[in-house]
Amino acid sequence: MPRLDRPDTAVEDADEAVGAGLDSLDTPAGERREGRGKRFLRGFVPPLLFLVLLVVVWQILWAAAFWSESMLPAPLAVWDELVDITSTGEIFEFVWTSVHRAALGFLIGVVIGTPLGLLVAKVRLVRAAVGPFLTGLQSLPSVAWVPAAILWFGLNDASIYFVVLLGSVPSIANGLVSGIDQIPPILPRVGQVMGANRLSSARHILLPAALPGFLAGLKQGWAFSWRSLMAAELIALSPALGKGLGAYLNEGSSFNSMEGVISAIFLILLVGVGIELLVFRPLERSVLRARGLTASL
Repeated sequence: MPRLDRPDTAVEDADEAVGAGLDSLDTPAGERREGRGKRFLRGFVPPLLFLVLLVVVWQILWAAAFWSESMLPAPLAVWDELVDITSTGEIFEFVWTSVHRAALGFLIGVVIGTPLGLLVAKVRLVRAAVGPFLTGLQSLPSVAWVPAAILWFGLNDASIYFVVLLGSVPSIANGLVSGIDQIPPILPRVGQVMGANRLSSARHILLPAALPGFLAGLKQGWAFSWRSLMAAELIALSPALGKGLGAYLNEGSSFNSMEGVISAIFLILLVGVGIELLVFRPLERSVLRARGLTASL
C-alpha cells in the first residue's frame, strides 16, 4: 500500500516545468551566446561593407568625370596620399596628437560633468538656474569658443582643452540628468529607509540606476569632444601645438590638395568609428545585457 505522505511525481514534474518556464521568461528575448568570431563579424563587417560600397560609388562618380580632378580625386590618389603619410610616419603623429588630446579632455569632462549632472538632477534651484544654460551650451557650436580661447589662453594646449571641455561637459551632465530622471522614485526612497546618505545614495543607487542614460550622455560627450577638438585644431595653428588631424586637414585646404583633405576627413571618421566599435559598443552591450535589454543589440 503506497504511503500517503509521499509527493506525487506528476506534481513535482509540473512544478519543475513551471519553474523552467519562469526562468525562460527572465531570459531576455533574442539573447544568444555568441562566440568572439560572431561578435566580430556582426560588429565590424557591416561598417566595412558600407565603406566598400561608398568607395565603389566614389569610383563610379570619378569615372563619370562630373567634376575635375581637383574637386574629386580618384580613390587611388587618396590611397596613395595615405600610403605616403604612413611611410613617413606622419600619420601616427597626426592620430596620436588628436586622440590623446580628445581622450584627456573627455576624461576631465567626465570628472566635471558627473558631479555637475548629479547636482542639477537633485537640486531644484540648481536645475532651474543652470539647466537651461547647459542645454544652450550643448547646442552652441564649439567653433564659436575658439577665438575667445585663443585670446584668453594663447596658442597653447590650454585653449584646446578649454574648447574640448565646453563641448563635452554639457552633454555628459545632461545625459546623467536624463538618466536620473528616469529612475523609479521608489529606489531612492528605499535607500533612504536603509540609511543611505546623499553620497552613498548617489554612488550605490543613482549612478548605477541611471547608467544607460548616463552612457548615452558619455557617447554624446565623446562625440562633442572630438568635434570640438577638430574645430580647435583647424583654427589654432602653432608649431608649439604639434600637428593633429585638424591641422593636417587645414594644411590640405591651404595647399589646394583635395587628396590631403579627403585623407584627413577619412582619418577623423575612422577614429570616430573605431572608438564607437572598440569602446562604447562593448560597454553599451555589457550595460544593457546586465539589465536584460539586449533585444535591440
